[in-house]
Amino acid sequence: MSKEMLEAFATLEKTKGIKQDVIVEAIEAALVAAYKKNYNQATNVVVEFDERKGDFRLMTEKAVVEEVHDDRLEISLKDALAINRAYELGDTIRFEVAPKNFGRIAAQTAKQVIMQHLREAERNQIIDEYSQYEDELITGTVERRDNRFVYVKIGNVEAVMPRNDQMPNESYNPQDQIRVLVTHVGSDSKGAQITVSRTAPDMVKRLFEQEVPEIYDGTVEIVSIAREAGDRTKIAVKTNDPNIDPVGTCVGQRGARVQNVVNELDGENIDVVKYEEDPSDFIANALNPAEVIAVQFGDEEDEKSALVIVPDYQLSLAIGKKGQNVRLAARLTGYKIDIRPESEVEFVDEANAEEPEVTAAVEANESSEESNDLSQTSEAAESTSDEVIDIEE
Repeated sequence: MSKEMLEAFATLEKTKGIKQDVIVEAIEAALVAAYKKNYNQATNVVVEFDERKGDFRLMTEKAVVEEVHDDRLEISLKDALAINRAYELGDTIRFEVAPKNFGRIAAQTAKQVIMQHLREAERNQIIDEYSQYEDELITGTVERRDNRFVYVKIGNVEAVMPRNDQMPNESYNPQDQIRVLVTHVGSDSKGAQITVSRTAPDMVKRLFEQEVPEIYDGTVEIVSIAREAGDRTKIAVKTNDPNIDPVGTCVGQRGARVQNVVNELDGENIDVVKYEEDPSDFIANALNPAEVIAVQFGDEEDEKSALVIVPDYQLSLAIGKKGQNVRLAARLTGYKIDIRPESEVEFVDEANAEEPEVTAAVEANESSEESNDLSQTSEAAESTSDEVIDIEE
């Protein structure tokens, strides 16, 4: 039995990754639980395990007393001396309990405890091993699929890819090799659970890190990503090195680098734009390939909104198919963007706007001067008229 027990331990450690110490602890807990179920107490139970032989021994400890009140915990001095003449009052004697003496319910309890401990150990082992891969790319094999999930084999565990993490333009067949992003490592009532995705924006980020060494070493930084998986992605990049073009670095010679990412994502369009500290310039870049005439911001500081003016013939390009271009630009920049054609916006020249007021003021002054001249002429005429009358008189 001991040989079979040790072989079983080795098999569990190889297939499930559960260490022998964990298995031994589970069996010890199961024996204690079975004893408690059978004898209704387990305060004096000790389990011994012989690592060399692979044997378990369940022992009960009894105190040597003058008068026995509970034979499950105590033994009389007379009975102790019958076992060994060296025992004295207050000593503790261990007695082996054979598991075969347990009843059916106790045996079932032991089995349940062992299975529970093994499930917990397997779950913890999976979480410890794969938590380091969270938010990282990993290659797996499609095992099967149903109406809700695609099940992907990763190492010795099975990960799930929910429907909203599946690319709409891809089909997943058994034995297909796919690269996925590990988005969650945790547990539920059924055990450890690993969730993977092919639609998460961070998947694009990880792919660019693998294709562009400058991103991996931090020379070029990905500031933000806006993605509609399977169709189009916008990615904003920047660098602190004035000698490096971040967009050109990500695109690569003849577009080789970005094309590798596009191929991995099954033809998904990717726009790489340059991040700018000036929000108006950043928004203009985010609306690429559309041309932007001007960007105006709202009066309210708390509301991040922008009015973007584009040429009339660029309006549909700026908005994009079903509003996709402006929607992705808004996610990329964090601004609510309203696009207007040039013909619907009146541009006011402030310098010219002041000229009519100046002209009006000049005309008013001229009219006033003319009025004063007329008044003075009239007064002079009246004075002359009075003088003439005086002469005539």
